[in-house]
Amino acid sequence: MTYFLSIDIGTESARAAVYTDAGVRVGDGVASYPTAFPRPGWAEQDPLQWWASAAEASRQALAEAGTSAVAGIGVATTSSSVAVLDEHGRPLRPALLWMDARAAAQSRRTAEVDHPALRYAGGSDSSEWLVPKAMWLAEHERDLYDRAAHIVEAVDYLTFRLTGEWVGSRLNATCKWNLDSRDGGLPAELYAALGVPELADKLPADIREVGAPAARITDEAAAKLGLVNRPVVGVGGIDAHLSLVALAGHSANPVSIVAGTSNAFIAELEEPVFSPTIWGPYPRALSERWLVEGGQVSAGSALTWLAERVLGFGRERIQALIADAGAIAPGSHGLLALDNLMGNRTPLRDPELRGAVLGLSLATTPAELYRASVESVAFGTRQVLDSFADAGVDTSDVYLTGGIRHNSLWLQTTADVLGRPVHLVDGENLTLMACAAIGMSASGETGSLAAAAERLRPAARRVEPDPAYRAVLEESYALYREATTVTTALHHRLAARSGAVHS
Repeated sequence: MTYFLSIDIGTESARAAVYTDAGVRVGDGVASYPTAFPRPGWAEQDPLQWWASAAEASRQALAEAGTSAVAGIGVATTSSSVAVLDEHGRPLRPALLWMDARAAAQSRRTAEVDHPALRYAGGSDSSEWLVPKAMWLAEHERDLYDRAAHIVEAVDYLTFRLTGEWVGSRLNATCKWNLDSRDGGLPAELYAALGVPELADKLPADIREVGAPAARITDEAAAKLGLVNRPVVGVGGIDAHLSLVALAGHSANPVSIVAGTSNAFIAELEEPVFSPTIWGPYPRALSERWLVEGGQVSAGSALTWLAERVLGFGRERIQALIADAGAIAPGSHGLLALDNLMGNRTPLRDPELRGAVLGLSLATTPAELYRASVESVAFGTRQVLDSFADAGVDTSDVYLTGGIRHNSLWLQTTADVLGRPVHLVDGENLTLMACAAIGMSASGETGSLAAAAERLRPAARRVEPDPAYRAVLEESYALYREATTVTTALHHRLAARSGAVHS
């Protein structure tokens, strides 16, 4: 039997899994790391902890699988989590996490530049992306920026720690660095126009497609992970985007929603669509088709923040809170929450929006507050899908995966707010499955990434909406849209006062 190791660096932890050549998962591991929030809208992590946790999770998974040898390794990470490193790959500062919104002003300036690459990013780069973050570093930490030999994403850093080679992913480079692989290399002239002409030399120059071999793991890295051999490491990419690899065969045009700490919406198209409310269309990012994406910055993280940090429910009590909130009928609580705690990713593309709750009274209960917050996250999901449909994206087949499967209220409310069935991928982490396919492809076990994905096709079940709540949720969704519009200017003033936004 041949084994493959999957590694996924998420927002809160590193996860690892071991799969057989038949696509059966036989080992799991997880190791967490903290996130620092130095100022409102800022979020940072230590790349050294990414590596340590990835190794620990891998050792756990290999031990459970009862093996110390694998044929291939696939890697995925959050996108736009930016590490700043010296010539030896050592961190010079904490990494700027994907949700970090400090580069809002730099993001706005990307919209003022006339460059063809920006047409494939909806007209501008998000404040979450690597390029605006590099611009912020160049403007606010110039000495450190100049000293940095490498400004890279988490997946590049992890590939380097595994192999000793700087190999970039075409998926990340296309979606977050404005690469158009049809025209050649990185857009150095765009970076120069944005004030960071050095950036092209700090990014990985060797960029390969997802599933291609990067290099063999080093002896040092193999020992740290608990391996006795040196398997091939495949080129990975963005965790949420890779879910489309695992969904191959379920639908001709699936919309994947990876619903966890944040919500990421991914779809591929035969022909490009252009809209300022979505990201993309990205050429040849994951395949020969056009990729589009949208998202919510705060989803599961907003619910966890409310339950644990505000209401004081430890994780062992959250299911009781969910049950109490589930007993409350939508709209009956008289509350309206806004879910933009760390800004709005799409369709509004506004990093300076913030969360809110309207309708509070001294009679408001924790369960009512939680119920309203779940509804707000579902409203944000509908807002993104509506923007997809308005741009011409087929949203008929929606597939959900991620942490939402552990929260029955969030799952059902999402179907209720959308007013149509959704598909829940049962019991599987699509990113880890895709990483197994990457390992199979890179090692030569299968002829292609698509052939590997066929071995790993997950099951999914249909979740029906409750028609009894359709009218009241339609009304509440309209109020959600109205409240967002009415409070936007106020949120901008508050964000500026908090020091989260720098020019």
